[in-house]
Amino acid sequence: MNHASLPPSAGIGLRAPHVRAALDGHPDIRWIELHSENVFGGGPASLLVQQLAERYPLSLHGVGMGLGALDPLDARHLAELTRLVRAVKPAAVSEHLSFNRAQGKVVNDLLPLPYTPETLAHVAQRVDQVQHTLGCQLLVENVSACLASPDDCLGEGEFLAELAARTGCGVLLDVNNLYVNQRNLGRDALAAMQALPVEVVGEIHLAGFIWRDGMVIDSHSRPVCEDVWALYQAALTRFGPCPTLIEWDLDIPPLPVLLGEAARAQAALDACRAAVQRPAQVEAEAV
Repeated sequence: MNHASLPPSAGIGLRAPHVRAALDGHPDIRWIELHSENVFGGGPASLLVQQLAERYPLSLHGVGMGLGALDPLDARHLAELTRLVRAVKPAAVSEHLSFNRAQGKVVNDLLPLPYTPETLAHVAQRVDQVQHTLGCQLLVENVSACLASPDDCLGEGEFLAELAARTGCGVLLDVNNLYVNQRNLGRDALAAMQALPVEVVGEIHLAGFIWRDGMVIDSHSRPVCEDVWALYQAALTRFGPCPTLIEWDLDIPPLPVLLGEAARAQAALDACRAAVQRPAQVEAEAV
């Protein structure tokens, strides 16, 4: 199953307060992301996502699959996602590198995994299963953490790079999560990016965070901070102008505020594209 690709521009995570504007064809929205689980089950939600998919390049972003859980993949969840993917033919489908269930009990959170060879083999098998069922590539997103596993023996970027090599999946690089982990765990965000092959990164996420009890919490409730913008610039320098999403899930602001964040990302993408094209133009003129 071949889908169109996301455009190398800045999109927004579409949440309920802004759906009407999107349906009316707001000129400043370039592409949108929806949480897959919010449109499971058919009915009016399916009609809505179909209408949106007709207007915009669409990314379906999952939060509940639990790629790293030891329990078998939820057959009903995977069937619903497959139905949705076949119905709307999204430009991208993504899920988190996390676990959320054990022995039949589900936790409403994105819990981080230990970066070990055993975890890598387990997750790779599950990514293979998901991609085979969906008939398309899955983008796997790095997650934030407050504590590191004592069993970690692979770097974050190294783990994602090897997962992509084994399965053919792509990476959804959450730059804010890299920054959160750098502050909370002392990990090197730039080193994580350097460990990733350029060609595996299919999408970038940007979001805001809060401080709580001396920890950085990936809350998606604030503007992107200046340090994360600087890290995003480093990501564009390494990976080129990738599709970039502004996530804002709590304390959702008026649409102009959200689009202002997207406009700043778009300006960085445009500058990156111009920088990439300039040497090629100079070389062509020299010939």
